[in-house]
Amino acid sequence: MRAIGREERMGTARFPKVGYLDMPVTCTADDSALAARMMRDLDVGAIIVLGGDGTNRVVVSECRNTPTAGVSTGTNNAFPETRDPTMTGLAVGLAVTQQVPCELAYFFNKRLDVTINDRREIALVDVAVVSERFVGARTIWKPENFRDLFTTFGAPEGIGMSSVVGLLAPLRRSEPEGRRVRLVPATSAEQVISATIAPGLIAETGIASVEVIEPEIAYKPAVSAGSIALDGEREMTFSEADTVTIRLRLDAFRTVNVQACMAYAAAHGLFNRGANSCPHAHSELARARAGPCISPICPRA
Repeated sequence: MRAIGREERMGTARFPKVGYLDMPVTCTADDSALAARMMRDLDVGAIIVLGGDGTNRVVVSECRNTPTAGVSTGTNNAFPETRDPTMTGLAVGLAVTQQVPCELAYFFNKRLDVTINDRREIALVDVAVVSERFVGARTIWKPENFRDLFTTFGAPEGIGMSSVVGLLAPLRRSEPEGRRVRLVPATSAEQVISATIAPGLIAETGIASVEVIEPEIAYKPAVSAGSIALDGEREMTFSEADTVTIRLRLDAFRTVNVQACMAYAAAHGLFNRGANSCPHAHSELARARAGPCISPICPRA
C-alpha cells in the first residue's frame, strides 16, 4: 500500500486501485467464504485465491459463476496450478478485460458433491473416507485408516490423496469422468503403492480396486460409519443411521485458463505495442486488410 500511494503521488500510477471489503476478520476459513460472497455480489470479473486446496474449496463453494484463479500458497496444492503469480495476474487481466475470447479464457472444472442427510459440501480434488469417526486434527495422514477415495483428477506429479490416482490410473482435469479407489490396510493388501499424501510424507497405501466414476451418479462410501475428508481435511462424520452420497459434477465452476490466455496473447500480439501493431488484430495480413481496430477495449480504437 505504501508503494501504491507513492506511485500515485509521483503520477506514475503503475498499480491498480485497491479497495477493502467492509467485513470482520476472524482468522478462520469463514473470512474466505464471506469475502467470496461479497466479491460475488459486487460482480467482480474474477477472484484470485491465495492458498491451497482447502482455501480454494471454500471460495469456490461461495463464488457461484464468478471465475477464480489460484496462486499456490497452501499446504497441499493439488488444485491450484504451480506457476509464477505474475503470469496468473497477467492472464486474469487479459480474461476479465475480454482481450481473450471467453471460450479460451476460462476452463470448466469438475467437482465432487458430498451429502450427509440434508448437509451438502463440495470437494475440488478428492473425497477420502476414513474409518475413524471423529474429525480431530482434520488433516489426514494415516493411510491405514482410509477405506475409500473419490477424485476429480489425479496427476503423477500431484500431492495429497489424489496422488494415489495419479500413480495408479492418471486422470486429466479435462476428462469427463472421475476415479474411485477402494483402500485397505497395506499389511493386508495384495497391491501397495507409495504415494505422496502430504508435503514430505510418502506413505504406503493398500489398494483393493480402481474404477471409473460416472457423472451425476450417486455413490455410497464403502463403510457404513466413519468420517469424510474433503481435499485433505476431515470435515464430516457419519454413522449407520445417515444417508451419504457422493456425486461427480461436470462443468461445475470456472477458473481462468492461464496457459490458454498467455498463448492467445502471444499468437495475437496482445503485448506487442509496436507502431504498426494492434493487439486485437489476428495477423499482419488482417491488420493490412482491416484498417484501424474498432474493438471498444483497444487503446487504438
